[in-house]
Amino acid sequence: MKKQVLSVFFLFVSQICWAQFKLFSGTPVTITCDISEKQVVNTALDLFSRDCQTVFSAPLQRSKKGNIIIGTAGKSSLLERYIDDVAVLKGKKQAFLLKVLPDNRLLIVGSDKHGTAYGIMELSRLIGVSPWEWWADVTPKKRNSFELPLGYEMLQFPSVEYRGVFINDEDWGLMPWSGNTYEPTTVKGEIGPRTNARVFELLLRLRANTYWPAMHECTQPFFLTKGNREVAAKYGIYIGGSHCEPMACSTAGEWPKRGKGDYNYVSNKEAVYKFWEERVKEVAEQEILYTIGMRGIHDGQMQGAKTAEEQKTVLERVLKDQRALLRKYANKDIEAVPQVFIPYKEVLYAYNAGLKVPEDVTLMWCDDNYGYIRHFPDKVEQERKGGNGVYYHVSYWGRPHDYLWLGTFSPALLYQQMKLAYDRGIQKIWILNVGDIKPAEYQIELFMDMAWDMEQVKKGGITAHLDNFLRREFGDKIGSHLVPIMLEHYRLAYIRKPEFMGNTRVEEKSPVYKVVKDLPWSEMEINQRLIAYSNLSDMVDAIGRTIPTNRENAYFELVKYPVQAATQMNRKLLSAQLARHGKAEWAQSDAAYDSITVLTQQYNALEDGKWKGLMDFQPRKLPVFMRVAKTIAVDSMLVERLATYKWNAMEYTFGEPIPCEGLGYEGKAAAIRKGTALSFEFEDWQSDSIEVDIRLLPNHPIEDEKLRFALSVDEVEKIISYATQGRSEEWKMNVLRNQAIRKVTFPIRKNGKHLLSIKALDEGVVLDQIRLYSN
Repeated sequence: MKKQVLSVFFLFVSQICWAQFKLFSGTPVTITCDISEKQVVNTALDLFSRDCQTVFSAPLQRSKKGNIIIGTAGKSSLLERYIDDVAVLKGKKQAFLLKVLPDNRLLIVGSDKHGTAYGIMELSRLIGVSPWEWWADVTPKKRNSFELPLGYEMLQFPSVEYRGVFINDEDWGLMPWSGNTYEPTTVKGEIGPRTNARVFELLLRLRANTYWPAMHECTQPFFLTKGNREVAAKYGIYIGGSHCEPMACSTAGEWPKRGKGDYNYVSNKEAVYKFWEERVKEVAEQEILYTIGMRGIHDGQMQGAKTAEEQKTVLERVLKDQRALLRKYANKDIEAVPQVFIPYKEVLYAYNAGLKVPEDVTLMWCDDNYGYIRHFPDKVEQERKGGNGVYYHVSYWGRPHDYLWLGTFSPALLYQQMKLAYDRGIQKIWILNVGDIKPAEYQIELFMDMAWDMEQVKKGGITAHLDNFLRREFGDKIGSHLVPIMLEHYRLAYIRKPEFMGNTRVEEKSPVYKVVKDLPWSEMEINQRLIAYSNLSDMVDAIGRTIPTNRENAYFELVKYPVQAATQMNRKLLSAQLARHGKAEWAQSDAAYDSITVLTQQYNALEDGKWKGLMDFQPRKLPVFMRVAKTIAVDSMLVERLATYKWNAMEYTFGEPIPCEGLGYEGKAAAIRKGTALSFEFEDWQSDSIEVDIRLLPNHPIEDEKLRFALSVDEVEKIISYATQGRSEEWKMNVLRNQAIRKVTFPIRKNGKHLLSIKALDEGVVLDQIRLYSN
């Protein structure tokens, strides 16, 4: 009897152990998939086939009884026997299910064509293929086998419906690289279908679905380039446009070629209307996310209307006519046509003047180009049928200074602002200005992961997300060692980006802003920063010697170049500042410039010249990027004023802050809820007055255009506002140094214990640091 029980037990265990989905090296991967599946599904299968060949040295083959069953719910007859399994997809857009069946086969089902494609790409991830396998040369590792256990089930669907990137300021990177290296062409400024296919492949692997094409005048417009439309359809990509690119028209590049007269809807309505009509007719069957409204050519004000009231009147006519075109050519059910209206610059004034935007249209809000969102939807805007979107920058050309080069945008700031945006109802469209894609790889993935599954990213936070990224690309051991290095790299750049180290500005009339000059830092501060960067560079070199051969180029692109180029940029400018005061040799600055040159040459030579022309360490040839001119300082170097007390927000004595992981000068900033306070206790003050230096995140109001706090020392309280308007001088200073600063003096009694408190009077107050000085 015991033997029979044991036999049954071992048979049961054996069945459990053997009941699993498996793939083996050298053995064809067989799939069962209806030939009627949409194009993007077959595109995903082509990518997965390539991945199988790379990982398993095995082809992908179709079979009536494949070990992977693939289909789209409600479209594929193959799924009739799995109705109960796919029920979880009902009512969800772009969702997918992966499930290991009792017969050891894997079921991949999408709620629609996009969901099915994402499900296939998820299997690529599971077998070890990074989304960056081509764009960052993360060569997949060979595997002998791969398995999933019986009962394995994964259901995923997006948090944000439309997720994508905007290729912008492409003049020094993507455009010349495409036309000269990757896809040689005789057409000036052309970014062709071969290049766009690679961009769209990346988006598909990142589970993104939207693309705003490059639109500078130097670039041949997307729809005027043969093959681009077709490749977008192949990858299931919605094509959209920025705040000045309505109706799928790249106005800056297309109006001089297709338009007649002035781009003016007041004096030249017929020509402008025809300009839009031709494009809508052409792309009516394409997946388009239509931007509606109107601005001037490129990033300029609308012609023919000066005041906000005049602009409002013209825009009302524009919106009516544009939607009539969409009804006529795209879909009679206008609410079935995805549309977005972007209240930006002068268009925002018209919107605030009472412009009525149809309820089904998504309102898209913008950051201030430096990562701080300017407007969050109010209750009425949150309840709109069309929802809300955001256009966000991790790369920027413009005032007060560009940051187009190194991709050092703070992941902690991106996480804090986009989480706040999501929580405030911005959940329909997320578009990220990525410049040339490289070297903003990590920021792109973080943005897309948050847009895909906000709750999953929130569970671990920013450090855990970065840790997962680095471990995936470089293995557990190396990845874990890289986390603190990259966190410190981003923290130092948060304090001041490499592009801002010359204390110069762009687009300013005064020539003083074109001259590299001292930053307001003491010799001690400068040396501390130089040491911090030197330590990072040394650690990057040490780890680099342990990197496997198949990941050496990925390491250079994702870690070595950004960290060491930032290190050398700081050395170049800070050594020059010391040299101006006779405290360093000019040779140190020159050597740093040479190092940047060599590093960039190495980048452009990677993979036998694959990236030649993509990396330019002198975009726009701005003064900050040049070899520093040797001059002698007229004024003395700043002497650091030592604070009697100094705290980061999270070093509070009393209160209930909202920690902002990794945010702030020392990574310890905290948000303060409206109506609550953080308090800091100190004692034995020796003078009759005290100067309080409050340093906050330079963000914008969340509600009612106000951003205030009450600051008190013992019984004395003062109300302080720090909201900035437009591109004021204060705003420029704030975004360059990444802090809003207020200095307040209080009377104080000597000796005894004291309490300093900062109470938020509005939502959005984020405290970074406090310093106390004796007067």
